Amino acid sequence: MTDFRQQALDYHQFPTPGKISVELTTAAETTRDLALAYSPGVAEPVRAIAANPDDVYKYTGKGNTVAVITNGTAILGLGNLGGMAAKPVMEGKALLFKRFAGINSFDIEVKHKTVEDFINTVANIADSFGGINLEDIKAPECFAIEKALIERCKIPVFHDDQHGTAIVTAAGMINALEIQGKSIKDANIICLGAGAAAIACMELLIKCGAQREKIYMLDTKGVIHTRRDDLNEYKRMFANNTDKRTLEDVIDGADVFVGVSGPNLLSVEHVKLMAPNPIIFACSNPDPEIKPSLALAVRDDLIIATGRSDYPNQVNNVLCFPFIFRGALDVRARTINDEMKIAAVHAIRELAKEPVSQEVLDASGEKSLTFGKEYIIPKPMDPRLCGRVALAVAKAAVESGVAALELPENYMA
Repeated sequence: MTDFRQQALDYHQFPTPGKISVELTTAAETTRDLALAYSPGVAEPVRAIAANPDDVYKYTGKGNTVAVITNGTAILGLGNLGGMAAKPVMEGKALLFKRFAGINSFDIEVKHKTVEDFINTVANIADSFGGINLEDIKAPECFAIEKALIERCKIPVFHDDQHGTAIVTAAGMINALEIQGKSIKDANIICLGAGAAAIACMELLIKCGAQREKIYMLDTKGVIHTRRDDLNEYKRMFANNTDKRTLEDVIDGADVFVGVSGPNLLSVEHVKLMAPNPIIFACSNPDPEIKPSLALAVRDDLIIATGRSDYPNQVNNVLCFPFIFRGALDVRARTINDEMKIAAVHAIRELAKEPVSQEVLDASGEKSLTFGKEYIIPKPMDPRLCGRVALAVAKAAVESGVAALELPENYMA
């Protein structure tokens, strides 16, 4: 672990501090080039954009640029450490946007005193970008922030900790239920955790067919039920009229466990209580709610996923967010709506059923991958993800009426 820590620090420091830089996209070698790039040539696109604001997409990089924005209040699993501590994570998101979807991005860390300050800051700079990826903002403030920015901005605003996690979780979950011979509408689901990711995951599963009354959500005080008087508006949506109070109470006979909480909170005794052919998504990072080896030691009929790359079935947001934005940007969608999210769910899950190339196996360090208990979701290095997910998202944007452009001819062909 000490070696890995030093490797991580060296990776971020050498050969140049940080993970991203700005590159030129056009010639800047001669006096003529500079005259076109700046004064006097730059006046021509200025005049064109002033006359027709949509020309900003024609003459600038706005249409292929995303802002990755945080206040550093919920960094990974490390908590509220502030904007500067969040900067390596935001640069990491920018790296992933570029590596997987060819999207340029700038990380922006905002200091503020109130939620309204943060909203105003982001809204006031939003027109500089083609989209906004909100990141590492704690609940429940993140809900109000995203809602306000969606209403105020004319470009897609997407809180990846909520919706990226939800999309990848739903994709893997639908496939896992299929393998286990279960229906999403009949599944009894336990969700340990009640923050942004948990609530978004459950809401999207409901949109994909899960029944709200069959979902039990737990926070640090236990089961969220109707007689509690300490619930915010988001938790209240998952309050059950029940006498069950503990994880032990609700997990007996459960088909599905989704953990977005903390390490080692699910015991082998809990796993034993679950229904036949259970599904566990233990997504706490870096340490899951239960180690796969422990769970599999007591249940050989189990499918288990985690957030880690060193176990099978990694629930990883990079399967989603670069490609959601790729599709949204390419048809100039003004928002990312439910239709686009559900389209991404199905594009991701269907890819897992297709043969995997040797290139992907080599990049993933696998000898073989076949749709089944240990392969319910594609690997991040699968190059087909960009085309499949972006196309599905772009089509959904056009068909749902939120796109300014038609689907380009032969898009992602």
